[in-house]
Amino acid sequence: MIRIILFLLLIALGAAGAAWIAEQTGDVVLSWDGLKLTTTLPVFVLVLGIVIVAAMMMWAILRGLWRTPERMRRSRRERRQARGRHAITQGLLAIGHGDSTAARIHAETARKHAAHDPLALLLHAQSAQLDGDRAGAQRAFRAMAEREDTRLLGLRGLFIEAQRSDDPVAAVMVAEEALRMSPSSSWASHAVLGFCCAKGDWAGALKILDNNQTAGLIDKPTYRRHRGVLLTARALELEKVDRDLSRESVMEAVKLAPTLVPAAVLASKFESEAHQVRRSMRLVETAWLAQPHPDLADAYAHVKLGDSARQRLVRVETLAAKMPGHIEGALAIARAAIDASEFGKAREALAPFIAQPTQRVALLMAEIERTEHGDSGRARAWTLRAVRALHDPAWTADGYVSDRWRPVSPVTGRLDAFQWQTPVAALPSDKGPAIESSPFEEAMLATPRRAVVLEPPKDAETDEPAPSPVVPAPSVASTPSTAAPAAEQDNAPPSDAVAETSPAEAARPDPVTADPIPAPTPVSPKPAEATPNQPAPLFRSRRDIPKAIPAPIPAVIPLVRAPDDPGVDEDGPADEFAEQIGPPKAQAGGWRGFLSRWGGD
Repeated sequence: MIRIILFLLLIALGAAGAAWIAEQTGDVVLSWDGLKLTTTLPVFVLVLGIVIVAAMMMWAILRGLWRTPERMRRSRRERRQARGRHAITQGLLAIGHGDSTAARIHAETARKHAAHDPLALLLHAQSAQLDGDRAGAQRAFRAMAEREDTRLLGLRGLFIEAQRSDDPVAAVMVAEEALRMSPSSSWASHAVLGFCCAKGDWAGALKILDNNQTAGLIDKPTYRRHRGVLLTARALELEKVDRDLSRESVMEAVKLAPTLVPAAVLASKFESEAHQVRRSMRLVETAWLAQPHPDLADAYAHVKLGDSARQRLVRVETLAAKMPGHIEGALAIARAAIDASEFGKAREALAPFIAQPTQRVALLMAEIERTEHGDSGRARAWTLRAVRALHDPAWTADGYVSDRWRPVSPVTGRLDAFQWQTPVAALPSDKGPAIESSPFEEAMLATPRRAVVLEPPKDAETDEPAPSPVVPAPSVASTPSTAAPAAEQDNAPPSDAVAETSPAEAARPDPVTADPIPAPTPVSPKPAEATPNQPAPLFRSRRDIPKAIPAPIPAVIPLVRAPDDPGVDEDGPADEFAEQIGPPKAQAGGWRGFLSRWGGD
């Protein structure tokens, strides 16, 4: 609307000016070197306007002709840039969907038409990375690092290539250079912080953390947590070197991160040594409510130096009551109860977790069986069950499982990455039970142990069966002529007692003990005929196997060998002895024949 009004005003002013010129009287006279021109004012104004317009048109034509080469060069350059931009776009898309051949072709096109474009250098570097050409990628990133506008991008690329080449020295040098150029660079500060933690430079790590907080890279709660982690790491390292600085660091750390388990444990230890029992207990209780941990329970149990095992048990029960039903509390009570010889309380604490025990639960049950009743068979069964039991929580970070807490992840260098949790690889499947006990373990946990008595082979001199050993005795002496061959001794399962040996066999290696198996009734089946260089089989068929009878005291299984077995030559190599007796699997009798029929190995 305003433009229309202005246009109309201009037209009105032009019409008024033309009318005023037309109303003027008189002539305009031009005299030049004897030439005299006379005309009216309107005609003169009209001729002057035509001359001005003609001059402008001529100037435009001449100027256009003069600038034609420049316009041609600019047009050609714009076409090349357009081709380069198109190649860059298509190349980045090809890298996105993993087409290395197309990416390489578009990178060459972009370098030909837009060699100075930063995106062309980036496309060339990424296409080289996609092809696995590390040398080409490093050249491209080095060229980017030499330019002012792409220096940080080039340094980051060189840092990544140094990490892929397992060159930590070059990687940290590149990261430090990038951090000097841009203190707000998050990747550089993260990398330098990880390297400082890896080499134990806690002062440098704390300085970088302060710079990150000043640059606004992290918020205040994260800053407090990370500072507590670094102070705890320094305190743990200086615990036996500089206890004053260690105490000062951990006390500041526990104020910044009161739920950090290592900080609470170490601070509780220092407070306990200073006889500040209540303060020490409060530190452990605060961390326990956030994350129950066995180290916290141990620190809480020993918060008063010199207490008896029963006093420690009462204190641990108080701590476990703050998180009822938690497995860590039950394990802590069981541990303290075993130390105090309160095996009933230990069993009661572990009872809710026996159906699907973890490894620590199974090992504690094995220790209870061994310590309370001296039942090695049940203890061994629980130990075998622990092999296939669920894994307990551990310090885990980025799939890496550590036996101790660490401030940074060794995989990614991330600070405060370790968490107390069950490793992902050890989580149970939802397709079936997490633990499956073997029939042997179930039988061992449900029934008492039984004795086994086997009949030795015939005597080589009298051709009469050797006398049967006494069953109930805890140890049975074997005759010199019925010593077990070394191959059978190596393959025999372990037992709780060791058979007595004769003086002739005293120098030989001790026989391996046998696993608990149901014992047959001592009977005298028909002896099997022995072939040369091979022990006689214990039983000819399944019906020859004696029936089992219960025995309150475990007996030793007598180890026998064939009469013609020369025994072990102590001066000769073991290989020659193995060649003499042959492979154990080829023997039909002996322990392997008996155990193979009963499902053993």
